[in-house]
Amino acid sequence: MLEVFSPGFFLAVPGTVLILIGIFILLGFNVFESPAGIIVGVLIAIIASGFTIWIYSRLTSDNEKPLATSMDSVVGKRGLVLRSINPDTISGKVELEGHEWSAKSTGALIPEGSRIQVVSSQGVHVIVEEVQ
Repeated sequence: MLEVFSPGFFLAVPGTVLILIGIFILLGFNVFESPAGIIVGVLIAIIASGFTIWIYSRLTSDNEKPLATSMDSVVGKRGLVLRSINPDTISGKVELEGHEWSAKSTGALIPEGSRIQVVSSQGVHVIVEEVQ
């Protein structure tokens, strides 16, 4: 159940399939003993996968979809410093249009609460400078 509430949801589908196949084996129907068993095992896997994916889609809201932003589209945007920024690390945090980004400065320490402007972006973080 913890996997449901964490990003990714990678283990739920194969986990559900293996649990169901394990239950069938415990009940005396070994899906690996005969060709018919293999067919039943594959059908169990398909049905369990579809059901697990359907349940997951019901548990997640549309608001949790990942942000898809082009790196260059944030250049020139203004925002607010959430965690102080320095030029040496990307541990600083800024808010741009309601989304949080990792940031580093162009050269000076920028304190929390300052207004910034994005001058460039590198991967998943932005390079910012303080504005008045």
